[in-house]
Amino acid sequence: MTATNTVEISKPTKKLLSGQRKRHIREYLTGYLMIAPSMILIFIFGIFPVGFALYVSLHKWRIKQGDFIGLDNYVKAIDSLAYILIFALALGALLAVFLILRNTYRLASEKNEKPWLLAFPGAIHAATVIALLRWAVLLLPEILGIADKVKGLERTRDVFLNFMIEALKAETVQPAWGLFLLLFMAGILFGYLFFRLRPGPRNLMYQTKFAMVWLSGFTSILLAWFTQKEISKVYAEAVQNGTDPGIWAQIITISGGVLLLVIAWVIWRSAEKQTTMSGFWIRVLATMALLVGGWLLIGEIPMIAASGSKDLWSGLKVTVFFSLGTVPFQLAISLFLSILLFQKLHGSNFFRVVYFLPYVTPAIASAAVFKNIFSNRLTAPVNLLLRNLGLPAQQWLYEPQGIFTLLGTHFGFNVPAWAAGPSLALTVIIIHSIWTYVGYDTVIYLAGLGNIPTELIDAAEVDGANKWQIFRSIIFPLLSPTTYFLSLIAIIGTFKAFNTIWIFRDSLALGTTDTFSLVIFLEFFEKLRYGYASALAFVLFAIILSLTLINNRIQGSRVFYG
Repeated sequence: MTATNTVEISKPTKKLLSGQRKRHIREYLTGYLMIAPSMILIFIFGIFPVGFALYVSLHKWRIKQGDFIGLDNYVKAIDSLAYILIFALALGALLAVFLILRNTYRLASEKNEKPWLLAFPGAIHAATVIALLRWAVLLLPEILGIADKVKGLERTRDVFLNFMIEALKAETVQPAWGLFLLLFMAGILFGYLFFRLRPGPRNLMYQTKFAMVWLSGFTSILLAWFTQKEISKVYAEAVQNGTDPGIWAQIITISGGVLLLVIAWVIWRSAEKQTTMSGFWIRVLATMALLVGGWLLIGEIPMIAASGSKDLWSGLKVTVFFSLGTVPFQLAISLFLSILLFQKLHGSNFFRVVYFLPYVTPAIASAAVFKNIFSNRLTAPVNLLLRNLGLPAQQWLYEPQGIFTLLGTHFGFNVPAWAAGPSLALTVIIIHSIWTYVGYDTVIYLAGLGNIPTELIDAAEVDGANKWQIFRSIIFPLLSPTTYFLSLIAIIGTFKAFNTIWIFRDSLALGTTDTFSLVIFLEFFEKLRYGYASALAFVLFAIILSLTLINNRIQGSRVFYG
């Protein structure tokens, strides 16, 4: 009979903080502590100013805070499109809920996990964030009211601190802070409990995902409710006054803009297949025109509805002229120079530096020099050149008439008002902008040319292709991501341009150089309409963001980063 010795092996007990888990927690804490200073700075100087500007835009604000007016400032700027955009944000938040849930479901299926109970602590985390935002919104008016309270008092540090403490203890603020602390502690407690009940390496990630789902869902409901409330008010006023809100007309306009962008992309892709130079350049120019047209229909023309701002329409028209007069010429000259400098000519490095110098030159200094060159004095350099050529001197930066009108007057034919073109003052600004950014675009094109495999060009030359065929069939298609990037940056830049245009600006030009950005600046600093100016700034932000998203959607997957 053989005796069998049995050894009882005890199963290791699960510990919440095992050695590996402790190490992970330390790594996470170290990482969060490292990025905490930068996150605080980003919040103070980035997120908070944007949030405050949004708060201002929803109020009637002239130096001091006025009544809450909702979307009135946005409606004044872009008419009924404001309601469509807010509703689109609500749909976007709802789409975010769907995408996050789908991603969570796929991850849980792959890892064979059931994280759905973690939606409960996620809801508490989301409620904590909402409570914090509510506290900040209630506290902000109390802090802004300190300016009225210190009138007639000695403005010392102790006085300000006393009023600050009084604001924090206000009857509407203190309960909101107490609710935030309660939810914050509840979030920590339930997060810990569910961490014990559902231990796993992705527990915290699932809680974060569910918190984002709850936040996105709350945002979607809030925006949809707010939009419905505002539109109901508009329809009630329209019925009372016998007017048409005109929302559907703007939806049709936006749909037309999207269609133009799709057609522009199709024509752009077909340009490389053309066998003739004329067919190639016609398609490139048609793409540029359709791109600008789609931009206008989606982001701009809805702003000029009947009840929209006339100043905004004027600034938009100037910006369109500025964009059309700058971007095509800037890119065409840059592409020509880059191909020329890429040929390894003697002195090409010197010319690369020379062409890039205008871009690194201080913008204010170069604008001041251009302003003197294009002065209205008879002794100004450009006027001296014109007089030596037998042409009359011009007023340049002081001339509000369109360049085509001036040409018609000089050559004896009439030009209709709609075809007057940009003013002569704006033309000078366009010339300066082209001169400034051609060097930058040339350098980017040179980098793009350097990424084109030489084997493709050598093979094409062996097959008997000429220079034009190589450019059309190889160089231009492979440079299309670079061209699209530069055109996007250039168009965005024209809608954000301010500093040099402000230097060139003169009242004698009758506002023909006031772009979109200048309209915002004048509304804020001269007319002191802070709420309306903040609304215009968010409109401009929405335009630029929309164009960027469209570009990333269409072109992003085609760009090769090496």
